[in-house]
Amino acid sequence: MPGSRLLTTDDWPEAELRAAVLAGELVPVGPCWASPATPQDPALRATAAAWVLGDARLVAAGRTAAWIWGATSRPPDPFEASVPPQLRIAAGPALHLREVALEPVDVVRLGSAQTTVTTPARTAVDLLRTPGPTNPLRIDAVAGLLAIGAVTGDELRERLSALGTIPMVRQAERRLRALLSER
Repeated sequence: MPGSRLLTTDDWPEAELRAAVLAGELVPVGPCWASPATPQDPALRATAAAWVLGDARLVAAGRTAAWIWGATSRPPDPFEASVPPQLRIAAGPALHLREVALEPVDVVRLGSAQTTVTTPARTAVDLLRTPGPTNPLRIDAVAGLLAIGAVTGDELRERLSALGTIPMVRQAERRLRALLSER
């Protein structure tokens, strides 16, 4: 699945790839490897994510999407993806699936594998709305999206306000307020 700019364990044994990293000939790009001269842009990271996702019907989401957009330096473990509610897919331990209905405006296709990824704004809203206690890794990913200019605080406030009373919106608004007050 990865394009010619990426190498995987399908191409070379992992030991050789890691030796090439030690020799300075390759750098890791999530689960793949590339030349140090290759820009690690969203398209390259999306192509690397496609190797883990393995199914074109999956949408890179959450912290995986934040990594693809460049908001975090390391990919999450496990990778996170959204799947339409009516679709049944088995996922191994390297992949966490969440059933979500996504609108076409909330996704884009990136990379040579044409990986579907949630937009930066949708990614941030999903990360803010995650149930449970506030997760510093998710909040850091939202902070990263804000820091690189992929989204603005005003845009996120508007998106959350437009959601009305769906679950976790008020919690997400509080998390966003706390995050913006720290900046």
